[in-house]
Amino acid sequence: MSHTKLSIRFFDDREVRALWDEAQAKWWFSVLDIVAVLTDQDDYSKTRNYWKYLKAKLKKEGSQVVSATTQLKLLAPDGKKRLSDVLDYKGIIALGKTFPGTKANRFIEWFTYSDETIDGKSKTKAYALFESSFIDSIEVGTTKGLQQIHGYLFGGLYDFAGQIREKNISKGGFQFAAARFLGDTLKQIDALPETTFDELVTKYVEMNVAHPFLEGNGRSTRIWLDLMLKKRLKKCVDWSKLGKVDYMNAMVKSPVNSNALKKLLKSGLTTEIDSREMYLKGIDYSYYYEEN
Repeated sequence: MSHTKLSIRFFDDREVRALWDEAQAKWWFSVLDIVAVLTDQDDYSKTRNYWKYLKAKLKKEGSQVVSATTQLKLLAPDGKKRLSDVLDYKGIIALGKTFPGTKANRFIEWFTYSDETIDGKSKTKAYALFESSFIDSIEVGTTKGLQQIHGYLFGGLYDFAGQIREKNISKGGFQFAAARFLGDTLKQIDALPETTFDELVTKYVEMNVAHPFLEGNGRSTRIWLDLMLKKRLKKCVDWSKLGKVDYMNAMVKSPVNSNALKKLLKSGLTTEIDSREMYLKGIDYSYYYEEN
């Protein structure tokens, strides 16, 4: 398989890993991840044993699920890449149907429709950004650069893609920067220093408080922060190391006290700034943070 890339989707806060097959232009999904989701199992060996039993049962019944299964290398719990069973889109739906109950139905519904939502389509664009020449033309650390990112992620999906909002917005009782002062606020943020890690996080926090777009601020601003970190410090954030609850709580507190956020972001810093897999994993987690 050529040019493999890893994607992570989340169902009920559980990872479902997928590998892109360039030659066949399709995703292959980890069977063990899906079995773990559908059986609510955290123990890797129990999940593996259950799949072994189910595979034998399905084979006996002449199910096409087994014949559709192939093997690709995925990271095992011991940290080594090992051959693991994977299925394509149709195979996963067929596998889901072998499980009884509402959870399996919910999973199939989620699996079938997730890529067709605005989030799903925008996430595909976010993946593509890494490989596009456009990423090199983005202004680093400016409002214009953030507008470029937002426009790329949501162009054709929102009619306000890349446009600064003219309405007041709030979230969870927190009022973001007033629209009538937003122009001046953004100029002040542009002028903030961005030499040290602390300065970069302060700038990130201020941009989050400004919340310049009607929707899609978090996803755009995390890429914006990573581009600043790469340019100034030759680092980026390994977002997979930042738990969703910890990150969201730190963000909520950050306008008053950003220490928790700084500590959290620092714990996820990596020098793998050119790693395609690191970037794609970051996008997966970034979109996961926004799921309700």
